Amino acid sequence: MIYQLHADVCKALAHAIRIEIIDMLGESELGFREILEKTGVAKSSLSQHLSVMVEKGILTQRKEGLNSYFKLSTPKVSEACQLMREVLVDRLEKTQDLLKTL
Repeated sequence: MIYQLHADVCKALAHAIRIEIIDMLGESELGFREILEKTGVAKSSLSQHLSVMVEKGILTQRKEGLNSYFKLSTPKVSEACQLMREVLVDRLEKTQDLLKTL
């Protein structure tokens, strides 16, 4: 059961725009329009990405009048993404070192 939930969250994170949104929200809550301006994606596409992340518990949504605001459900989401980024940087550095030896 926990492995399936884990896989579902990982699937929800499997898009560059969603990772970018997580990075943006690492510091503070942002409104839909702010996220739209910063990402430059189509409004309907952004809405879909945000809905998936809210549904999977990655983000929380707060409505104020006609405006929607989003934030990370927990700082651990940002920490997990940062850790994965560090793994990728390590991998790239090892690849570069290998290429230098050739």
